[in-house]
Amino acid sequence: MKLISAQSELAGQARMPGSKSHTIRAIAFASLAKGRSVIRSPLDSLDARSAVNCFRAFGAKINTNDNSVWQVEGFSGIPQIPDNVIDVGNSGTSLRLALGTGALLDKGMAVFTGDDQIRRRPAAPLLKSLNELGAVAHSARQNGLAPYIVHGPLTGGRTEIEAISSQYLSSLLVNCPLAAGDTEIVVKLLNEKPYVEMTLAWLDRLGINYQNNDFQTFTIPGRQGYRDFECQVPADFSSATFFLCAAALAGRDVQLIGMDMNDTQGDKAVVDYLKQMGAKIEITGEAIIVNQNQLHGVNLDLNATPDALPAMAVTACFAQGKTRFYNVPQARIKETDRIAVMAAELKKLGAIIKELPDGLEIDYNPLHGGTVDGHGDHRVVMSLALAGLLTAEPVTISGAEAVAVTFPEFANLMQHLGAKMKLVN
Repeated sequence: MKLISAQSELAGQARMPGSKSHTIRAIAFASLAKGRSVIRSPLDSLDARSAVNCFRAFGAKINTNDNSVWQVEGFSGIPQIPDNVIDVGNSGTSLRLALGTGALLDKGMAVFTGDDQIRRRPAAPLLKSLNELGAVAHSARQNGLAPYIVHGPLTGGRTEIEAISSQYLSSLLVNCPLAAGDTEIVVKLLNEKPYVEMTLAWLDRLGINYQNNDFQTFTIPGRQGYRDFECQVPADFSSATFFLCAAALAGRDVQLIGMDMNDTQGDKAVVDYLKQMGAKIEITGEAIIVNQNQLHGVNLDLNATPDALPAMAVTACFAQGKTRFYNVPQARIKETDRIAVMAAELKKLGAIIKELPDGLEIDYNPLHGGTVDGHGDHRVVMSLALAGLLTAEPVTISGAEAVAVTFPEFANLMQHLGAKMKLVN
């Protein structure tokens, strides 16, 4: 499938979908809990459905018949042995959180795999920590990549971890309260800190006892349990990133509705990034109002917001001067190497762009139309579509079916604001 994006002006209101990160955490916590939990306004996407399938395999009873309200009957911290291999599709978050849950198995084992991209994404630091905490976790091919084989019991103890991906640490924080003994986690490296803060906010909400020493060490008593809950999933700032950038480039009073700047999501920082570049942005209640303005280059540390890199890279092509994004090496181990992929594809559209070991350097040079490859990466596809809003000739992106992983309604919502976008087979 291809997505064709043509020169447009955006205006009007759009409500962003629910947060992927919150939705998947809600599914995990509700599954681990005792009792029935209610998740309102979940993000119904392929990644969220992967999380549902994961935790159903461990014994959670999850009713998704109503797209707006999902109900979960948890397995009280005692997962059952999965009947089959667990296929997480494209969902790295589901995989990493569920690896920790597999370590809670007293008998039997869990086997995890996923699509081609998942089988290229590493999790060796997490496997190491699970082994140090009493479980047995290894790569079937002995290369640190999926398929993974995991079994428990998770007994607790001490581990050191390099959280190149924040999901490694989040997996331990979610599952170690259910271990047989106490756990001490020494964090030697932490990328994407806001996502760990999100996980901790969930632990606080659910009454879990832990000690956090400035994100350098965590002490977690074992033998705890999760209780059931009701939650409203907040709107997704990661999805809103594409609309914020699009409006900063080609918007006239674009209003994004339902956004909570007090939420723990790290990608809310994109609002500040764009303001630093000269965008006209006003925040009123639950609305973010954006107007097009001439942007200028900046230097930005994107360590906390790696998912924003692709959209910000496109935006920077239209910002006068030089822009540098740095300290985001983990962008290379997402669904694709997003640093390399964005540099290669934007060059096809005329960008003056250079790869850095930990980011990108981009000089002002308005892009032209053309055909580019989305590399089956949902954020790459959506980001490249932003370029077409300003180019004289359309931009055509292959692999557009990947958008369904997190944002099935992306093209429709862009069209609602006036974007000339269409999906074609």
